[in-house]
Amino acid sequence: MELKLNKPICFFDLETTGIDITKDRIVEIAILKVHPNGNKESKTWLVNPGMPIPKSSTAIHGITDEKVANEPTFKALSKEVYNMIKDSDLAGFNSDRFDIPLLAEELLRADIDFDMKNRVSVDVQTIFHKMEKRTLEAAYKFYCDKDLKDAHSAAADTNATYEVLKSQLDRYDDLENDIKKLSEFTTRKHSADFAGFITYNDNGEECFSFGKHKGKLVTEVMDKEPGYFGWLLNADFPLYTKKVLTAIKLRRLNNKLL
Repeated sequence: MELKLNKPICFFDLETTGIDITKDRIVEIAILKVHPNGNKESKTWLVNPGMPIPKSSTAIHGITDEKVANEPTFKALSKEVYNMIKDSDLAGFNSDRFDIPLLAEELLRADIDFDMKNRVSVDVQTIFHKMEKRTLEAAYKFYCDKDLKDAHSAAADTNATYEVLKSQLDRYDDLENDIKKLSEFTTRKHSADFAGFITYNDNGEECFSFGKHKGKLVTEVMDKEPGYFGWLLNADFPLYTKKVLTAIKLRRLNNKLL
């Protein structure tokens, strides 16, 4: 079953120095862009992360410091990467919890104002876990009856993820071939930021999901404890979370001026 698309969708996968969204960096990125007419384009980049790659990470993806020593930094590649995804929805395997948040951090560090306002995401891992609860290799074998060769290379994982999603649509009649519907199905929780520090209440208002102000409205805390906003901006939170908080503060100020 081919995807029914109203706009392009980019399947992508990252290989990184680790799993800390705020501190770790990309060492490889692969993007498979699928257009509504069925045309596809793909691109893979090796990336110099500007930091040592831990041996534990190299053991997973096989990318060493020497391999990326002469490769461009993500900042140097950022415009090319963004131009490929800027008009597209996004999809990946565990992408909502890791790949999209980390990509957003890298783009914001490169001074590219990335957000998800006009796009949706489909996490193929969530469909798989809700339906079968396995790994990507097992998903590829289960849905496509193929062995995943070169697992943990970004290009192989990206293409496998694309094939798995198409096979999932063939297998499950109750999965609708609609990217927005698939995005809703794969969304674990509704949050304003990727990391889930800012969530929505039943009225669609932003609330803190952590710390001493857990469950309180962000705007309420900003009014009663303005110093907390400054602390958040200087603390070790993801850049995208800080961007969301700044947007809420500016919206609050604008509303007060009206």
